[in-house]
Amino acid sequence: MTTSTTTDGAFTDQPEGAFDDRSERSNGEGTVEQARSEYPGEELLLDADSARDPELSVVMPTLNEEEGIAECIEQVKKGLEALQIHGEIVVSDDSTDRTPEIAEEMGAIVVTPDGKGYGYAYQYAFERVRGDVVAMGDADTTYDFEELPKLYDMVASGEADMAMGSRLNGQIKQGAMPKLHQYVGNPLLTRFLNAFYGAGVSDAHSGLRVFTKDAYEEMNLQTTGMEFASEMIMRAGAADLTIEELPITYHEREGEATLESFRDGWRHVRFMLVNAPGYLFSGPGISLALAGLLMMSVVLSGVEFAGTTLGVNSMIAGSLFTIVGVQVASFGAFATIAGEPIRRATDPVTEVLVEQINLEHGASAGLALFAAGAAYSLYVVYEWATAGFAAVPVAGVNIASFTACVTGLQLVFTSFLLSILADATAETD
Repeated sequence: MTTSTTTDGAFTDQPEGAFDDRSERSNGEGTVEQARSEYPGEELLLDADSARDPELSVVMPTLNEEEGIAECIEQVKKGLEALQIHGEIVVSDDSTDRTPEIAEEMGAIVVTPDGKGYGYAYQYAFERVRGDVVAMGDADTTYDFEELPKLYDMVASGEADMAMGSRLNGQIKQGAMPKLHQYVGNPLLTRFLNAFYGAGVSDAHSGLRVFTKDAYEEMNLQTTGMEFASEMIMRAGAADLTIEELPITYHEREGEATLESFRDGWRHVRFMLVNAPGYLFSGPGISLALAGLLMMSVVLSGVEFAGTTLGVNSMIAGSLFTIVGVQVASFGAFATIAGEPIRRATDPVTEVLVEQINLEHGASAGLALFAAGAAYSLYVVYEWATAGFAAVPVAGVNIASFTACVTGLQLVFTSFLLSILADATAETD
């Protein structure tokens, strides 16, 4: 049941249909508008005992936010009033000050996570919300929750699975964000995330977001720390969910900041890299190996560059690049099989290693490469012995044969390890 207002100001019950007392009216210009009763935000905020499910659940993680929590809750109420929908506010609290008391007094539902971490606080609350559309934002007054309606409308209409407020495309109030974050940290992290995960956003670490509960379940979020904000965008991009952005205003915070710029920034970068083995391992490894092979080929061919022929030192460098490149590229295959990364490596080399080469094929190819290098190396040893163990000049072809030996052995042991990881992964599935 919902409540409507009669002409004498009393409240009457009406069937669930959320403010269907709308009638058509003219705006004086020949256009028909929808007239509807206006309900104050206080009446639209549901408590934990309400039999009605909210249309919107707003989640705020709090850690000693007594200076800003009241203002944020008041803003949410104004947002609900603008939307004329029922909502709930779930405060996921781990405070030692009066934050939970203030929140409860103002009508919020306070839950206490049984674990630590920014991401865990959100996940704990997300599992307990009742609305089909969920909003999230910090309770430190940096985000204006009166801007929720435009994000909610975008999600409720089906235009987006997740709508985000963009600070970098909007307005950042004086003193609200350190210049290092505004012009270096956030733009750089956003570029990384867009490049690795195809998210296509302008402000990847904006904390004001609205999404459907179905989208949340599809993202299958797992991190418990500050990297939670990145994981949400990464998994949404990997799952091809529709992400849209609208400009918002970012305000100066109330209370003491808990963000540690370099530590938390590194946690985001590390998380992005380890979940994109194609960019972390496969790409650099393949590039190194190809550069090494090209350098050795140029040396062996005797091609001149600007009248200069590359010599044995270049051959050694090419050999090292090749060996290291092969090893690093194999890490991409290991991580793809064992790590279940958000963005799997999809380059041809990793695909062949993971999907098409079994233990026998890989080991056989490695042994063949090792045998070819070893055969020539034995010939060199024979020549050395027949020459009375005299000094053997370092030749490019000798280095190439030793490189083949090492690379062949790498491939043999890589095949065994891939087989072990594949079997272990199959058992856990």
